[in-house]
Amino acid sequence: MNRSLKCFVLLTSLIFVSTSAAAEPSSIIAPDAEVTLLAEGFIFTEGPASDAEGNVYFTDQPNDQILRWSTEGKLSTFMKPCGRSNGLCFDTKGDLWACADEKNELWRIDPEGNKTVVIDNYEGELLNGPNDVWISPSGLIYFTNPYYKRPYWTRTVGPQNVKGAYCYDPKTGKTTCVADDLVQSNGLIGTPCGRTLYITDLGAKKTYAYDIKPDGTLGGKRLFCEMGSDGMTIDNRGNVYLTGRGVTVFNPKGEQIEQIDVPEGWTANVCFGGKDRATLFITAKKGLYGLKMSVRGVGSQ
Repeated sequence: MNRSLKCFVLLTSLIFVSTSAAAEPSSIIAPDAEVTLLAEGFIFTEGPASDAEGNVYFTDQPNDQILRWSTEGKLSTFMKPCGRSNGLCFDTKGDLWACADEKNELWRIDPEGNKTVVIDNYEGELLNGPNDVWISPSGLIYFTNPYYKRPYWTRTVGPQNVKGAYCYDPKTGKTTCVADDLVQSNGLIGTPCGRTLYITDLGAKKTYAYDIKPDGTLGGKRLFCEMGSDGMTIDNRGNVYLTGRGVTVFNPKGEQIEQIDVPEGWTANVCFGGKDRATLFITAKKGLYGLKMSVRGVGSQ
């Protein structure tokens, strides 16, 4: 390659990089956007998940109900009672998967609100209490199974010794423990390509990244960041959102890039929703909040 051609290629590359950088906003939050209270009057909100249209479903566990915030900004009750559901996630068929921990079960709920109990035990024993769920592009169902004592339980210890993460294969009906070395698992979220799964260990105050192997098992565990979380989500730049003191955002390298404060202070969970999936929905005890973003949600939210 002669010198003139090399210079042309280099100049073209620089123009492309510069144009791409200019096209992508430096901030993940939309200009002049502020955290807005959308709905209130709940006891403890959790598990937000967006359907294909961008409507957001979330739980109010003490009130035993799943609510729906429409893309038109209207609140309605989707299901009550709901098995004291916590974490939620939609599959590609439009069914809602729910961690119904009243009886330690994992449910599948169709759009009309009809539920099917998919998992009610692991190796013959009750689950500890399914907490959060994520569905991979291949259709595998990953869920965490910590133990948090509920006032509606008579048992005082978890039936399972492992408080980690599990994987359910709808094709075989088999459930497998895929992460057995966590102190107290909680939130989890995977990348849209289905190659990486993030799991937060709230008991150890850390979040880990795992490689998802072709058979659905996990490997290559590595520390992602020195922070635990209740719920998690991910955006189209690969940034990971953790909850607790507001919402803390980390880039794919595990470096903190943003801190989003919420009036209630403490937050439980997050997801992207709205018609363009460019609104961050935050559940925070008594309220549901929204924040317009420059990034968008991806995959199962």
